[in-house]
Amino acid sequence: MFSGLIGSRNISRALGAVALATQFACAGDAKPAAANAQQAPTTRAATAATAAISLTDDGGHVVTLARPAQRVISLIPSGTETLIAIGATDRIVGRTRYDVAHEVASVPSVGGGVDPSVEAIVALHPDLVVSWDNDKRQVVRQRLVALGVPVFVMRTEDTTDVFRGIENLGRLTGRDSAAHAVSASLRAQLDTIQRSVADKPAPSVLYVVYDDPPMTTGPMTFIGQLISLAGGRSVFADATTRWPTVAMEEIVRRNPDLVVVPEGEFKTNSIERFRKMAGWRTLRAVRDGHVVTVPANLLSRPSPNIAQAARVLRAALHPEFASTP
Repeated sequence: MFSGLIGSRNISRALGAVALATQFACAGDAKPAAANAQQAPTTRAATAATAAISLTDDGGHVVTLARPAQRVISLIPSGTETLIAIGATDRIVGRTRYDVAHEVASVPSVGGGVDPSVEAIVALHPDLVVSWDNDKRQVVRQRLVALGVPVFVMRTEDTTDVFRGIENLGRLTGRDSAAHAVSASLRAQLDTIQRSVADKPAPSVLYVVYDDPPMTTGPMTFIGQLISLAGGRSVFADATTRWPTVAMEEIVRRNPDLVVVPEGEFKTNSIERFRKMAGWRTLRAVRDGHVVTVPANLLSRPSPNIAQAARVLRAALHPEFASTP
């Protein structure tokens, strides 16, 4: 099952039960005790909504908030999508130019993910900025922290990162219960997809991250993991890096059954284009027309939307699932 693919950590751990009031020997005390028990969830929710939070981000920095974040700027589209999924859309006061979710269409853009306008960010008075771990320079983070703006760095490489990101953003916004529910639903959807293709032959797949020089996805990326989960077999499942650049000669030697191309990443993704390119045109998949496009925005963002991404990949690998929701 999918839980084995991303590790044994219990992402959807159960919420703690509300402790019942101690029963007293005197029957007259029973009613007040029951009343206290009924009030406990409300009291705890109110406390959670105002309690201070201290959490270590994916860069190893301890981020402390006086209370759950009310004004969040997300510099990661997958982070934005996660906030939307856990019901924190109303907390998002800033986004990047790459966010396409209709829920944040009217939210101000602060620029790019790694090169946003620090001035625009500060002007929006955020109490939390969600930033990239992939940006190894961390210049933006350093500038914001120096200005007193809390920055939470997120890693976005594999499916484990997706689940951890859901948990962390739920904690930071006081949406813990919603985050647990999203994680449980996502895990169930992925398990269902994985079971649906368990007895089917796995076609060999080349996912084209870039075509010149050729770049593909390794097994420790969320795309590589979703290919496997959706019933495929990456021809570069033995790659030792996450996003390897590979020789065209090696692609020809491995001769994938299917070439998957993210739509919108290149000037044109038509099969005619690949049939004109040296090396690519010799592939059996290209000659036979087995080149499929998938939505780049969906497949490039490790968020709770990876279940839909897995369905799209499953339909590409196993066309009989094309009409399956």
